[in-house]
Order: sequence, then C-alpha cells, then structure tokens
Amino acid sequence: MNMTSSRDKHTLHVQLPTAIQPEMITVSANKGDKLKVVADAWHMENDCHYEWQISFPPHDIDMSSVHAKFEANGHLVIDIRRISQYAFHP
Repeated sequence: MNMTSSRDKHTLHVQLPTAIQPEMITVSANKGDKLKVVADAWHMENDCHYEWQISFPPHDIDMSSVHAKFEANGHLVIDIRRISQYAFHP
C-alpha cells in the first residue's frame, strides 16, 4: 500500500492480484481515526488474504468522506478528505 497526502486529502493506492474482485474487498472506518482494508479471495489457498489498518492523526480526516474505487486491473484507490486545520474540534 502506498499513501500520498495533500492539504485536502489522503489517497491510498493498492495493487491487488487480478483474482481479487470488488465484492471481496471491505473498507471500514474504525474508532480512533483508523481505516481498515481487507481483501480476501476465499476461493484461493495462496496469496489470498490482504489486510491493512491505517491510523491517522486525531481530527485529521473526515470518515464520512471515504471513497473507494476498484479498477479492472486490480488497482484499488481510496480517497479520504482531510478536515481543515481551521475547523472546530471539541
């Protein structure tokens, strides 16, 4: 997994095997500004399970803005909008 960051968003890039299909990928928001990505090809025995947990600094991202796009070549792109540094944080 590779992550690039800008002032407005973080973008995660993952190149998965072509045997992994969109319905085999789960992206979930976890407590503590963490994002979990699981790709699991249940029909295969080898090279079939991939899992990442990405932790972000507190109040850095908007978890409601997570957008994942899976391309035909096995490339998964996940964009997460960053919260403005001037936003109010209780």
